[in-house]
Amino acid sequence: MSRNLYIAIEGPIGVGKTTLARLLKDEFKAELLLEIFEENPFLSRFYADRKRYAFQTQIFFLLSRYRQQHQVVPKVLQRSNLISDYTFAKDRLFAHLNLSGEELEMYERIHAILAEKIPTPDLVVYLRADIETLMERIAFRDRPYERRIEREYLDSVRMAYERFFAEYDRCLVLPIDTNELNFVRNPADLDYVIRRIRSTLREGIYQPPLLRE
Repeated sequence: MSRNLYIAIEGPIGVGKTTLARLLKDEFKAELLLEIFEENPFLSRFYADRKRYAFQTQIFFLLSRYRQQHQVVPKVLQRSNLISDYTFAKDRLFAHLNLSGEELEMYERIHAILAEKIPTPDLVVYLRADIETLMERIAFRDRPYERRIEREYLDSVRMAYERFFAEYDRCLVLPIDTNELNFVRNPADLDYVIRRIRSTLREGIYQPPLLRE
């Protein structure tokens, strides 16, 4: 008996990961795993003073993501397909953006121990958008702790994702440009994404995105 399907949605802050995950749930008869970022007590302080609160913020996320992925994912996959709005791999991406020196070394030691026990998705749907689109979407959803996100930092996150997925080979990766897509208001856009996902899963083709500046 084959294992149930595990799809993860990834991409920079504001690109629409959670929205798409919710919309795909019924289509793929899957359970939903959403990142619990609101519980991080350091997040709002991090956006106000990244250097001071980076380590606390990152370690909280690492342990929270590990607990969720290690405990929830295997159990769900025993009974159902699963769609998540993040991957455990993203944690290290953000750590290398925000940490340095001894803090990064400490993080790497902890991450190396935890990462061995995390299931890998069958497919990562990598949502992409330019900086203007990301800024507009973040402003539109107006989460209080995101109001202090700087354009420069957001663009560094966007480019970090580009570099990361240009080399990622742990599973199938499907890059989708979302600049002109609206999953909620335009059913054709959602149908397009669903067709791309089903085609990639059927063909089993790794589709690396082109690195953009």
